[in-house]
Parts: sequence; C-alpha cells; structure tokens
Amino acid sequence: MPDMKYILVTGGVISGVGKGVIASSFGTILKSCGIDVTSIKIDPYINIDAGTFSPYEHGEVYVLDDGGEVDLDLGNYERFLDITLHRDNNITTGKIYQQVIERERRGDYLGKTVQVIPHITDAIQEWVQRVAHIPVTSNNAPPRVCIIELGGTIGDIEGMSFVEAFRQFQFRVKRENFCCAHVSLVPMPKSTGEPKTKPTQSSVRELRGLGLSPDLILCRSEKPINHNVKEKISNFCHVAPEQVICIHDLTSVYHVPLLMEAQGVVQYLNERLILNISMPRPSRFMRKWRNLAKRVDNLRKEVNIALVGKYTKLEDSYASVTKALQHSCIATGCKLNLTYIEAVNLEKQMKIDDPVNYHKAWQDLCKSDGVIVPGGFGQRGMEGKIEACQWCRETQKPMLGICLGLQAAVIEFARNVLGLKGANSTEVDPTCEDKLVIDMPEHHPGNLGGTMRLGKRNTYLEPSIVSQLYKKEVIEERHRHRYEVNPEYTKRLEAAGLKFVGKDDTGTRMEVAIIKDHPYYVTVQFHPEYLSRPLSPSPTFLGLILASLGKLKSYMNRGCRLSPRNQSDVSSDEEDLSVSSISLSDENTIIENGKEENLTTNLKKMNGQVNGNTG
Repeated sequence: MPDMKYILVTGGVISGVGKGVIASSFGTILKSCGIDVTSIKIDPYINIDAGTFSPYEHGEVYVLDDGGEVDLDLGNYERFLDITLHRDNNITTGKIYQQVIERERRGDYLGKTVQVIPHITDAIQEWVQRVAHIPVTSNNAPPRVCIIELGGTIGDIEGMSFVEAFRQFQFRVKRENFCCAHVSLVPMPKSTGEPKTKPTQSSVRELRGLGLSPDLILCRSEKPINHNVKEKISNFCHVAPEQVICIHDLTSVYHVPLLMEAQGVVQYLNERLILNISMPRPSRFMRKWRNLAKRVDNLRKEVNIALVGKYTKLEDSYASVTKALQHSCIATGCKLNLTYIEAVNLEKQMKIDDPVNYHKAWQDLCKSDGVIVPGGFGQRGMEGKIEACQWCRETQKPMLGICLGLQAAVIEFARNVLGLKGANSTEVDPTCEDKLVIDMPEHHPGNLGGTMRLGKRNTYLEPSIVSQLYKKEVIEERHRHRYEVNPEYTKRLEAAGLKFVGKDDTGTRMEVAIIKDHPYYVTVQFHPEYLSRPLSPSPTFLGLILASLGKLKSYMNRGCRLSPRNQSDVSSDEEDLSVSSISLSDENTIIENGKEENLTTNLKKMNGQVNGNTG
C-alpha cells in the first residue's frame, strides 16, 4: 500500500476563521481527483468529548453513527465529503491524557516518569496514525489522505503539546507524506481600506518558531486581495507566491473548493505529496461543485421558516438544522429565509415581563410559512415550545419537531386535547401529575457525558406520510436524548388523533408522531439533520419545505419525485429528480441554460487576480 499522506490545517490570528470549511474543501478537491480521504479534528480542551458542552460554548454537539458526541466541524467533513466518521476522528486533550494515565496505572511505561514529551506527544502521533487508516466510506476503501484540523490558534497554551507532536510527526512520516496548511486572517480596517498582512506574518513566525513551516498559507479576508498582497506575504513568510491562497467571503461555502482549486491547489498537492494525479484535469473536473454553487446562487423564491429554539443567540447552536433546511431548499429551488425565535419570548409570562419581545416573537411566528422546533435540554423555554406546537396544530401551519420538539408536541396535545392540564416532562417537573415524558434509567446512570441514547438506530415506520417520504419501512437515524414518551399514555393520545407511526425495534419507544388531518405536523425523536447532505436532503426536512411552499401534495402524487423547477436553469428535456437519486455525482447535476460556466478556467486566466464579482 502507498504511504498515508497527511495534511495538517492550523489557524492563526483568531479562531472561527474557517479552518473547518477549508479542511473540508481540501478533501472535496482530492475526492474529485479520485483519492479517498478521511478527516480528524483536534480540539485542545480537556473535556473528553463535546457531550457536556453548552451550545453557547462551541455551537451544536454533532452526533456520529457510533454515538460519538463531537465538534460540529465533523459535520462539515461528513456533509462535504459524504463520509461516515467515528468518535476517534475527534481528538481532545482529555482523551489523550485519559489514555496515557490509564497506561501509567497499568504499568505500561515500566516505571518511567510520565511526561508531556515523549509520552503525551507519542500518544497523539499514534492516535493519528491509527485513525487515519480506518475506512470512512461505504465501500470500506482505505483512505490515502488524512486531513487533520488543529482547533484554536497557534500560540494557545492548550495546543502546545499537539504542535510539538506534529513537529515530531513530520519527521516520523517523512517530508513527502506531510503538508502543513496555515489559515490566517488578513483584516481590512475601514480607516485605511487596505489589507494588513502583519497578523499573518506574526502568526507564521510563531508557527515556524514552534518547528512547523507552512507549505500553504490560506489568507481569509472580507474582500478579494490582489497579487501585490500575495507577493508581500510570500516575501515575509518564506513561501512562493503560488503557495499563498486567497479566500475572500463568498456567497456560499460551496464556492470555497472551487476558489482553492482555481489557484492551483491540486497541482501543488500533487507535487508536494507525490499523489500521482494525472494532469491536466478533465473538463468535467469538479463540475458537480460548480453546478451546486450556481444553483445556490440562483435561488430566487423565498420560503420563510421560523426556528423556535432555546439557544438562538448563537446560530452555530443549530448548525446542522440550518444546513438541513438549506439542503431541502436547494432541492426544491427556493431560498431559505430563516428567522430565529427565542422560545422564552413566546411564553405568556413574557407578555407582562417583556411585551415588546413577546409581540415581536409572535409576529415572526405568524409571518412564517413553516415552523421547526428543534432539540434542547432543560426547563427554560419549554413552555414557549409548547405554545408554538399548539399554534401550529390549531392554525394548520406546517411544523417539524425534533427530539424535544416531539416531547413538547406530545405534552401540548395531552394538555389541550386530552385535558390533562398537569401533563409535563419529568425533566421539567419531576413531580408533575401526568408524566407524559419520562427519563430512560438505563441511559442515565448519573454522569451526564455519554449517558444518553446515542448514535444510529433503527426506526420501524407504519404506512404514513413519513414512510412515503423515506420510501422505506425501516430507517436508520441518529439519536441524542435521555427522555422519551411515556408508553402508558400512547393509546389515549392515538385515540384522540396523535398517531405514533414510528417505533424502535422493541415497539415501546415512540420515534415518530404525526397528526394526519394536518398539512404537515411531523415530530421525530431522532435527529434527521445529522444525515442530511447538500443534494440528498433529509426526507423530513424536505417534507417541511414542500409543505411550507404548498407543494407537498403534488410531490406525494408524483410518487415523491421532484419535478423540474420552473426556472431557466433547467432544460426542458430534463427528467424528474427523485430525492433518493439526487447525489453529487456528475451524472445528476443541473447545468444552467444547458451550458457550463467554468469558474475554474476564468479564475486561472486571471493569474491570481480575483475580482469582486467572482464566485
């Protein structure tokens, strides 16, 4: 087997500069060249995993098939690369130290003094090499390239052991198998109106002082930067001009791989890592991404979706939900107009405490075409979610409830239809009169981290709108919850009109609840957003968007097939697209006006000079 190739992506100046999207874009470009890739995300915090984080800390907690609770960047990798990662693809300082301490307790170090160097750094290197060889595709093909994103910024004290580990690692795997890409911010102060390279120079100087010399410098900026700036960064950072890649703010993240490829990333990686990619690339190269990016840019008709959540102050708290909504909008040819509504503001008490925000929240809810009630934990905002569920049920507004959204819908139905005014969740009120939602003792032994019902599990569907959307009777979706609907109340709920059409393999856990005489009132215990892909949207999200557009009935009548959009970018002879057949393959892309606009060629002609109209 050929040697494993490693691409380390580091960041400088500030965090949140886009390392995750750039790391995913490296993988997208290489996969387009026929090279299987895998990804590793390193988070230098001491937590074992992301499971106990508040969404305000690092955004949402992303859940993998094996139940791993990981950083949201792994969601970027899975969506961009269409791969299935594992819990070990997310490394934390806590995991490394836990492993080393367990070895020390067993006596594996034979009485030696356990230190950061070499024991911690060796553990990091061994972990990376082990995980890099684990297949992440459906055909179990071994990866050839491993893309590693080092979280935080260079110079952070908590990341020092990882930087030192990779300083050693580059010699361990040999230079031709290791490449370092450094992502840095190039700010453009309004007072001067020109890009400033000093932060990048300082960041690269810090990285080189720690023993890692960047092979590629990826400059993030608000606006395109010209060739003179690239030359300046080249002179001060010890790289050739073609090794400086400029990535300005774009209309969508789907343009990032195109912009990187247009600036010679394939050629450089091919030579630097000896990948043996045949050059030049064919004319169809990355056409699927060009078409995807153009489709996103050409969405015109808007659909207004209200998200009633608990953590709306940070949009990353619902990153996968937002992406899943966008995927469905791409498939239906509409533009997402998403409004975040703080659930607390819908509660009756807010009418007294804060009438301005109360009326604003209800106004936003009433203006929406559809509503989504996502998951969450804790008491705060629960009554607001229940209010939203009641309003959607009574006004026939399309709604999708996820996890806590299902539980809120069940409680609301019990209170207002069955007349059980004391109905609640034991999470909110352990002493409530009617315990409609109860905890699962086998998944809640006392510790919070990793004790929920996690990972991919089967759901068995009865004939319903949900089974039609999925076109399956048995589906696999990822879970993350420690409370469930009390089975003692299900018969009474179903008799009153709330049908449980999805259950687990034991038949005792309620997975899907719907109201039949409603345009779209679907609630699920699992998290369908985790398995949604750009051109293979989650069926439940697609149903919500179609219902919000008033097109769900016609979609169902066509056997759950999307008809060509009434837009100029769809040729008249194009066949209907089935949701199950939509993929990122070249064969299923849509080309505007029957022609392909070659963004890559246009950018290459400009010799690195990128203007403001590109992309």
